[in-house]
Amino acid sequence: MIRKALMAACALGVLAFAGAADAAKKHHGAKERPEPVFDLVIHGGTIYDGSGGAPFVGDVAIKGDRIVYVGKGPAPGLSLSEIDAHGKAVSPGFVNMLSWATESLMVDGRGQSDLRQGVTLEVFGEGTSMGPITPTMKKRDEARQGDFKYPITWTTLDQYLTMLEKKGVSMNVASFIGAATVRDMELGEKDIQPTPAQLKRMRATVHKAMEDGALGVGASLIYTPANYAKTPELSALASESAMCGGNYIAHMRSEGDRLLEAVDETLQIGRESGGPVRIYHMKAAGKPNWEKEDAFISRIETARAHGQRVSANMYTYTAGATGLDAAMPPWVQDGGLEAWIARMKDPKVRSRLIAEMRDPHPKYENLYLRAGAEGTLLLAFKNPKLKPLTGRTLASVAEERHESPEDAAIDLVIEDGSRVGVAYFLMSEDNIKRQLALPWVSFGSDEGAEQPSGVFLLSQPHPRAYGNFARVIGHYVRDEKALTMPEAIRRLSALPSKELALKDRGMLSKGYFADVVVFDPAKVQDHATFPKPQQFATGIEDVLVNGKLALKDGEPTGAPTGRVVRGRAWKGWKGGGCKASAKAWSWYQ
Repeated sequence: MIRKALMAACALGVLAFAGAADAAKKHHGAKERPEPVFDLVIHGGTIYDGSGGAPFVGDVAIKGDRIVYVGKGPAPGLSLSEIDAHGKAVSPGFVNMLSWATESLMVDGRGQSDLRQGVTLEVFGEGTSMGPITPTMKKRDEARQGDFKYPITWTTLDQYLTMLEKKGVSMNVASFIGAATVRDMELGEKDIQPTPAQLKRMRATVHKAMEDGALGVGASLIYTPANYAKTPELSALASESAMCGGNYIAHMRSEGDRLLEAVDETLQIGRESGGPVRIYHMKAAGKPNWEKEDAFISRIETARAHGQRVSANMYTYTAGATGLDAAMPPWVQDGGLEAWIARMKDPKVRSRLIAEMRDPHPKYENLYLRAGAEGTLLLAFKNPKLKPLTGRTLASVAEERHESPEDAAIDLVIEDGSRVGVAYFLMSEDNIKRQLALPWVSFGSDEGAEQPSGVFLLSQPHPRAYGNFARVIGHYVRDEKALTMPEAIRRLSALPSKELALKDRGMLSKGYFADVVVFDPAKVQDHATFPKPQQFATGIEDVLVNGKLALKDGEPTGAPTGRVVRGRAWKGWKGGGCKASAKAWSWYQ
């Protein structure tokens, strides 16, 4: 109270002095007081600029959507507004390298579960993307919608992203084009291989998406129809992306029993395409595979030592979240969801399917086998009659139904008319800490950006939706000391921005876009758990996106601060397009 009174008195004194000074200037014919040169100054915070270097106490000044001053001394000029950051940390905004906020942002553009963790950029496109899309795909995908209902009014990926920006979102948005989406457009959801003419058209689809602003090609190779693609097809699409300055990023063909073979394939695609490769949600899944972590890391670091551009991202939990499709072989899913469900109603198919789900040496990526029925948590249903099962294990539901877990999984998919959202407990905490220490690993939630109200309460997310980024800072930096704060900030901001070739983003540096986070390192904390995942993280106080406050004093402003962030081949850039991209943006190389 005393401090506030003193500040008020000082403010009144300054105003009185200023008024007297103005009067004196007018009386003597002096010049008017200078106009403010900054829109906002963040005063006195401990600045982590994203470089990984030692922090320093100073000011950050913003004009429009750009940073115009970062330094140890006070910003040289007047400002329209200020944030007192004394005792707080100031950093670049965080990049969610694997976001599934594609639908949730259409429901609530504030994206609160991520915004309240300091995320300023959502990157979409793990295997499937929201465009391009054909009329046939539109009709099918609208019929398959779950809790979120919306008309598909766009055709291209850029149209979808632009729609989000016009609607109004708090965070910036960007996307890869999904390799499975490209395949779906040309071949549908069947297990067939493209002819040379079809592959040529698929490459042309990637080329156009890159010039529309895509960041590269994203693959998800344990899911259908993505896993029907063979290595040469993926190399061809990645080559088209690479010629446009893009990345190839993959949920690899295996993260478990054939983990090392999958890494080898990913590196091969990178060599054949000539472009950078990134690995989604790095992990060794299933206890029998935990010991492969050393060899996994070694393969990547050997490739890096030989000049190959390869890196990974991760989430900070021992369970992943996907669907019951990851428990069943690709052949039963051939042709898409409807064909899969119809096929499982055949007793002979069902018998074969159960046998393969139980096979201790499966020929496909069977996450259920490695997690077990007790380690398979039911998260999301489409059918209202099944929603009371949310939060229960597959084992408990199977016991209640007096059937095997495999039978229960099959029946749930049939009854729900969806893949059924589940979490699989698969990873080692020791391996998570090991990966956190790797300088080439960034972070992604692999979840939506939600809020604990309305339609979002109809299903249960993985706690990473509400806690992944806060957990890095609060749990692993402050409590576990698994990495330092400067390094954590670098890998939350500058590292992914550079890997995605995002010019002028990811650093607190003059001329960069003003995506800025102010937080209290002592108070940043994730609260989401598997039993109660819908709990906001705390400790993030202010978030600026493109120079405007999206979060103020821990609460969303609702301002439409986000924009579409496009890749280096976007035709909208001066001298843009795929042909020019190899010469432009040479800073990235």
